[in-house]
Amino acid sequence: MGGTSTIIKTFPLAGTKEGVISVSHLEEPYGKGSNSVVSIGISLKGDVQNPDWKAHIPYENLDDLIDALKSAKEKYQG
Repeated sequence: MGGTSTIIKTFPLAGTKEGVISVSHLEEPYGKGSNSVVSIGISLKGDVQNPDWKAHIPYENLDDLIDALKSAKEKYQG
């Protein structure tokens, strides 16, 4: 399971010394023929290849996710 992964961007995880957030394109994450996803990984020790947590977001859900993140930022970060 899990196909080719291409890192799109990495950036430091706020509040940590070595932590990093990575955003990747992942092809066939659930086996041959499965749809590609965006993978968001969080590594506390900076290991983007083996994140401590990750979430796979289907491309069809990206606009909704972006809207939700913008709403969270506006409401709670001010």
